[in-house]
Amino acid sequence: MEFNHTSVLLNECIDGLNISEDGIYVDGTLGGAGHSFEICKKLSEQGRLIGIDQDETAIIAASERLKPYSQIATIVRENFSSYKNIISDLNIEKVNGILLDLGVSSYQLDNAERGFSYMKDAPLDMRMDQRQDKTAKDIVNGYSEKELYFILKAYGEERFANNIIRNIVKARAEKPIGTTYELVDIVSKSIPAKNKAVGGHPAKRTFQAIRIELNRELTVLKETILDMIESLDQDGRLCIITFHSLEDRIVKEIFREAQDSCICPSDFPYCTCGNQPKGKIITRKPILPRDEEIENNSRSKSAKLRIFERKDGTFHE
Repeated sequence: MEFNHTSVLLNECIDGLNISEDGIYVDGTLGGAGHSFEICKKLSEQGRLIGIDQDETAIIAASERLKPYSQIATIVRENFSSYKNIISDLNIEKVNGILLDLGVSSYQLDNAERGFSYMKDAPLDMRMDQRQDKTAKDIVNGYSEKELYFILKAYGEERFANNIIRNIVKARAEKPIGTTYELVDIVSKSIPAKNKAVGGHPAKRTFQAIRIELNRELTVLKETILDMIESLDQDGRLCIITFHSLEDRIVKEIFREAQDSCICPSDFPYCTCGNQPKGKIITRKPILPRDEEIENNSRSKSAKLRIFERKDGTFHE
């Protein structure tokens, strides 16, 4: 199956990165290189792009897409949680811009055998990096009731978590739950009919929770944002696209902490507390897709873009 993914908020990201033609830019979620291709178009021969992705199929597709820019593009198969080590290994101290486009790619959703979609029957997999052994099946069949409750509530915000878990435990006692449709059936039976009529597919939140747990998505995001901000050169920008409230909340809070770290009185001309701000938030409110983009790509409708700009030795405004 061909790697096919429509880049979300493409123009907004390129504008948000404020690209300098000789700069170094990092795409931490390379995918099919839609964003990266546009970044490369704006770079000179002295510029550089580092593309990072943990999905083997994405790496193959992106390598092909970026062939015209092979002299300036470096592609690394890894999770962006290894960002610090990756740029260190490449002898890079500071970068001019970083982009993260979080969540699942269209390819991963549409490729049934990957097990991400509740709309297609497939083995319960959901691994973004297929080199790892643990799959969604291991979580569904191996986690305790308490562990399952935590992830469904914390990562899925699922109102009917107790019903779903009770039915999962009952079903797996008879035989392991092995496919997406088996799990969808269990979830569907656990949610009252009147609630299934609203809020999208009944299994959406359960699948999201299991995928986030398996791929450590929120943990990786929390642990990496500040490292990325620290690595930005003066006026460098970090652009992050999120697709659900949990991710967006993390990005919003860490950006605010990085901007408002100083506790000096506002009338001080310089910071004396030592907690100097790391920069400023460019997007007071997140940038959302235009109606036209949502019409052309329905998966973009929940996307939010937030941008942070690095400023060393920031004065009080």
